[in-house]
Amino acid sequence: MSGRARLALCAAAATLAAACALLPLVDRPTWLLQTMLLVAVQTGVGAAARRVPLARPLTVAAQALVTLMLLTLVFAGKQAIAGLVPGPDAFRHLADLLQQGSDDVGQYAIPAPLTDGIKLMLIGGVLVIGLLVDTLAVTFRSAAPAGLPLLALYSVAAGLAHGGADWLWFLVAAAGYLMLLLAEGRDRLAQWGRVFGGAPRTPGDAEGGATAPVRTGRRLGAVALGVALVVPLALPAMQGGLLDAAGTGVGPGNGDGGTISAVNPLVSLRDSLNVDNDRQVLTVRTSSGDLSDMYLRIVSLDDFDGTTWKPSQRHIVGVPDAFPTPAGLSPRVKRATVRSTITAADWYAQDWLPMPYPPTGVRISGKWRYEPVGMTLVGDHGQSTRGQTYRVTSLDVQPTAQQLSDAPQPPAALKREYTKVPSQLPKVVARTAREITAGAAGHYDEAVKLQDYFAVSGGFQYDTQVEVGRGPDAIANFLKKKQGFCVHFSFAMAAMARTLGIPARVAVGFAPGTPQADGTVAVTLKDAHAWPELYFEGIGWTRFEPTPTRGTAPSYTQSDTPGSSLPDEALPSHGSSSAPSAAPSPSDSCTAQLHKLGSCDSPAAAVAVDNSGGSSGHWLRYALIGLGTLALLAVPLLPLLWRERLRGVRLGAHARTEEGAVAHTLAAWQELTDSAWDVGILPDESLTPRKAAARIVRLGHLDATAATSVHRVADAVEQVLFAPRPRPVAGLAEDVRRVIAALHDTVSGRTRLRARFAPRSAARVLWAVSARWAALTSRAAAARPTLRKPSGQQG
Repeated sequence: MSGRARLALCAAAATLAAACALLPLVDRPTWLLQTMLLVAVQTGVGAAARRVPLARPLTVAAQALVTLMLLTLVFAGKQAIAGLVPGPDAFRHLADLLQQGSDDVGQYAIPAPLTDGIKLMLIGGVLVIGLLVDTLAVTFRSAAPAGLPLLALYSVAAGLAHGGADWLWFLVAAAGYLMLLLAEGRDRLAQWGRVFGGAPRTPGDAEGGATAPVRTGRRLGAVALGVALVVPLALPAMQGGLLDAAGTGVGPGNGDGGTISAVNPLVSLRDSLNVDNDRQVLTVRTSSGDLSDMYLRIVSLDDFDGTTWKPSQRHIVGVPDAFPTPAGLSPRVKRATVRSTITAADWYAQDWLPMPYPPTGVRISGKWRYEPVGMTLVGDHGQSTRGQTYRVTSLDVQPTAQQLSDAPQPPAALKREYTKVPSQLPKVVARTAREITAGAAGHYDEAVKLQDYFAVSGGFQYDTQVEVGRGPDAIANFLKKKQGFCVHFSFAMAAMARTLGIPARVAVGFAPGTPQADGTVAVTLKDAHAWPELYFEGIGWTRFEPTPTRGTAPSYTQSDTPGSSLPDEALPSHGSSSAPSAAPSPSDSCTAQLHKLGSCDSPAAAVAVDNSGGSSGHWLRYALIGLGTLALLAVPLLPLLWRERLRGVRLGAHARTEEGAVAHTLAAWQELTDSAWDVGILPDESLTPRKAAARIVRLGHLDATAATSVHRVADAVEQVLFAPRPRPVAGLAEDVRRVIAALHDTVSGRTRLRARFAPRSAARVLWAVSARWAALTSRAAAARPTLRKPSGQQG
């Protein structure tokens, strides 16, 4: 097998290895078998085109055309001409499938069903990456840059699929890339005919000769892979290493220790509220007599930086048999015990466990950990709610308005932590809070006034389509526009409560669902909700409901209270939140910025969908992240890519005319002198070609074969410069490549690396830019009209 054929096979294998990272995204792996066949055909077409041989652009075009025909055959055969050639109908059908795939991504949690649309996105994406890898590694013979599209493919897959086997897919993808690099190195060695710095192989030297670089390359690859795996584990500044399944945010270890990360594990709440086809998430059977207060809490967001609300980093422990009494709850406050059995849908894979608050005990199978401050359960190393049935014992705390009004000051440490307000929070937030609560008798009365302002008297409207911007000004924009959904209302009220000195945080979960005929309660995606929790000593964390037309206002805010300005009937009270209150719209970016108001990049999908998310916005986001990573990694490789491209142009074919012969010869000489410059032999324009060639041979320590090639190119240059009728000289490109290989063979590895990745001759780009700029300024100066003084005016 030829070196290029071996390189093509390795490029295809590297693409398929990286594509394996996409397997966790869908529920069936059959698409990968189809992809393997199509990638094999794509690779075969490239190999045949290069053997003809076709020019590089034509080779790429042929592969792209065949790739399009393959996709047409598989996905739009009935609409195509002869089942293979795409026409207008086929293109329309493929576009419809892509749209369907985008919609499916937005509606299904991971792993999603393998619909035709999702299959087209998967197979088509892998084929595009395969074409890029084959083009870079085989057609243009640059395997190192081919790692960039492979990295983009793996990054998108890894960003979406948070599973305990992520490290396995990394190893598979890394092994494919290392195999590609090794194949390219072997091919280059075979072309040069000898090994860098290697002694000739003797008949008895079974370990020497050309096999040494192969062994060395394997060892270097193994060491690099080991470093990538081990070093992150050893550095305390990093949140675990590659082998630590961080998908759930839970720290290492199976004991009672560990931490839960401050990364918000939720997807977009707005996406949940705007889904076209509402889906049931949970089925609840409860002993509670008041279903309107059956909120299911997933997680609390207590870390507020002015732009984002997110869970703080907390210590986690094993799940206790009986949970401790909630912080701040006094025995004098009336309470009732509620027992609930909750079943999660088979598709709903949430790391955090939805439960009534405050829970006193949970019976559930699987690997779960307990976070004592928020009284929440989180899955350990890939554990999720998918298909789980669990029993929760909780308290129905029933404080009176008077008890809340008489609540003493909270502990200083708690108040200090939960009233933090960042300095960049717009002043209008605190000023509006003071205006709304003017005349209030205490913190409870202030809380009720805030709730009433948002839910009743402030003129706010519930709207999931509104845009209030991002960043610290999002709350100010919301207060001005007075339109938003639960995230805006809850985040704004919690932030305003903190400015008043009331400890506050935001809870994310589900509002009360819809009672069913069999006595259960159905909780759907559109019940996804966020609400503020305020702390009152003696009662603990207490729910408020500022969002109009959503959820239910707590009974302790509906009775007359000291200083309350509104009667009971003015406050909203709704029994269910299952009906959507705004028309579906494409999710924007419900970000944590507004976790605070503007987009709910976090709060909801906790609630609504798998935490790894199935929304087209998130696919787009991870795709953009992959492209950004690709661009970032490409910047250091720009000199390499520019140099390889310039070398290919200079040594390529030219017209068989006098002008073409001159251009080809001078370009070959320029490439030879620049390649010598790259390894440290500075060009000397004052020398004749013959003397310059002798200088390169001497300083480059070239052997007789390479020296002959240098002088042959120099003689060709003198011939085209001084002969009356220049004539083509055959083999100049091969002579230059032979000299380049010899120059690299005589220098150190460090010099070779610099010549490849930071070539000195790249300075010509700066010179060219400088020259063009100088010419441009000269033309501009020449075109500027000359100012003449009026006659008779003195200087």
